[in-house]
Amino acid sequence: MKQMYIITGAAGHLGNTIIRALKGKDVAIRGLLLPHETGAIQKNVTYFHGDVRDKESLRPLFEHTEGYEVSVIHTAGIVDISEHVSPKIYEVNVKGTRHIVELCQEYPIKRLLYVSSVHAIPEGESDSVLHEIQSFSASRVEGGYAKTKAEATQVVLDAARKGLDAVVVHPSGILGPYDSSGNHLVQLVKDYIAGRLPACVHGGYDFVDVRDIANGCLLALEKGRKGECYILSNRHYEIKDVLGMVRKCHGGRRLPVLPMWMAKASVPVMQFYAKIKKQRPLYTKYSLYTLKSNDRFSHDKATAELGYRPRDLRQTIKDTVDWVCRHTNKRNRLTAKG
Repeated sequence: MKQMYIITGAAGHLGNTIIRALKGKDVAIRGLLLPHETGAIQKNVTYFHGDVRDKESLRPLFEHTEGYEVSVIHTAGIVDISEHVSPKIYEVNVKGTRHIVELCQEYPIKRLLYVSSVHAIPEGESDSVLHEIQSFSASRVEGGYAKTKAEATQVVLDAARKGLDAVVVHPSGILGPYDSSGNHLVQLVKDYIAGRLPACVHGGYDFVDVRDIANGCLLALEKGRKGECYILSNRHYEIKDVLGMVRKCHGGRRLPVLPMWMAKASVPVMQFYAKIKKQRPLYTKYSLYTLKSNDRFSHDKATAELGYRPRDLRQTIKDTVDWVCRHTNKRNRLTAKG
C-alpha cells in the first residue's frame, strides 16, 4: 500500500525540512499551511490551507485517503521565548494538538508523530543527565512555551494509552538551513552576518541540525514504539563558540561576551526598543534562563532504538551560513530589479 504523510506546519523550519527529506520518494504528502502561507513546489506534495485552532478547517487534510497508509507528523506550533502562556500560544500548541489527536482518532490513521520539545522535560538537578519521561505537567517546567508543550505532550500520551498509535519526539535547540519562518537561532546567525549583533551572552544550549531532527522524525515513525518518547538532541555549545564557527565560515568581528547579570539587567531596555521597532527582542528573561539551565539531554534511547545520530554542529553552521548568504543575495537581486 502506498504511503501518505500528513505534515502540519509545512512552511515551518522543521516541517519544510521533513518535506525536503521525502523529496524523490514514492510517497504522497499533504502539507498544512496557514491561510497566508505558501509552500515550496514539489511534485509529490499537495498543500491545504487551515489552522490547527479551527478543527473543521483541518478535515480536508484527513479526507479521501483510500488506498493509502497514512502517517501524521504534527510539527505546527508557536516557539516563544516569553515567560508566560499567552492565549494564542495555548490555542495553537495545546488546543491545536488536541484537535489533531481527535482527528487521528476519527479517521483511519496508521500513526501520529508529535513533535514536542526538550523544554517539556523537567530540568532536574543541575548536574543530572536528562532522559525521557512518561508523565508531563505544565507546573513542572518554566516558561510559556515549555508549559504548553508539556501539556500538549500529555494529551498525546493519554490518547496513546487509550489506543491511538502515537509516538513523541523531543528536539533540542534547532539550527540549520532552509528556514524562512523566523527561527530564533537562525536569526542569530543572520544578525551576526549582517553586523547587527552588538554582543553575545555568556551561556549556551544543546543545539542540533534541523535535518537530523527531520530524519529522527521519520525514524521514529518507522521504528518508534507506541506511546514512547525519544529525545533528539546533540550536545551543549556555548553561544560564543557558535558565533565563532560562523566567523570562521564567513568572517566578522569578535563580539564582547556579556556576563549574565548584565544581560538580565538590560532585558527591560531590550524589550522597550523591540516594542518601538515592532521587532521581537534579541533575548528575554526566559531565554536567558534557558541559556543557564540544565541541557544535558541524552539521546541514547533514540540512537539505540531508532538509529538516530546527529552531525557535528560545524557542518550545520557552514550549511546555514551558505544558505543565508544565497538567500540574502537572491533577495538583494530581486530588490534591485524591482
